[in-house]
Amino acid sequence: MSRNAYVTLVTNADFALGARALVRSLALSGTPADIVVMHTGGVADAALAPLAALGARLVEVDLLPTSADFNARHARQALHAAAPFTKGAKPAFHTPLDNFAKLRLWQLDYEAVVFLDADTLVLRNIDRLFAYPEFCAAPNVYESLADFHRMNSGVFTARPDPATFDAMLERLDRPGAFWRRTDQSFLQAFFPDWHGLPVFANMLQYVWFNLPDLWSWDAIRVLHFQYEKPWQDHDKADRLRPLIELWQAYAGDGPVPALSDLPEPAR
Repeated sequence: MSRNAYVTLVTNADFALGARALVRSLALSGTPADIVVMHTGGVADAALAPLAALGARLVEVDLLPTSADFNARHARQALHAAAPFTKGAKPAFHTPLDNFAKLRLWQLDYEAVVFLDADTLVLRNIDRLFAYPEFCAAPNVYESLADFHRMNSGVFTARPDPATFDAMLERLDRPGAFWRRTDQSFLQAFFPDWHGLPVFANMLQYVWFNLPDLWSWDAIRVLHFQYEKPWQDHDKADRLRPLIELWQAYAGDGPVPALSDLPEPAR
């Protein structure tokens, strides 16, 4: 085992499909760090086998022991009614409550972790992030400059520590607690002085058509398919076609295109 690990979370077969492309992208980056897939018990062995075949370490984790009231507030229908998503569509397989299992990474046996959502791709080696402090994340930029005040929890740096996990669990489920964007809202509150990574360390796909002047293949290290996923049929697929085709290349077994050969967004 390495002292460092890239970690993702898989809670169903769809996210296992996404994680295969992520794990392959990490392997192609040449990292010597461990690649860990935390998975909840409901994910079938057949969905996990391709991840193990690519060299990922599979670690089964439980959902957090949150209260019935907390679970009811963060169930999909209740959360989406109280805090609707107005900028994009969350897929039907998205279960908000499962997101909190991400906190289990603080129980892992590593010195440094870089967490990556299962709907990300690593386009260049990012091993330098293991030297970054806890807690670093990029701003949630995908529409305007106003996005910079919020962090996105799709990519972040962490230092596993059982004491930190216990403190998180104590704060997470206090009476009446409601985390509007689940783990993202909680982590921003728990680490209010979070260190900002550049947007290129977690480039959200909507930047492609909303902020094309910010897009630079020369600088992007992690591409994040927030909202709609590249393995879905969805109403933004035509606008995002070059990004979806890039994901498909990583999700397959053949060569991946050179970033210098990729098209630029319309400006």
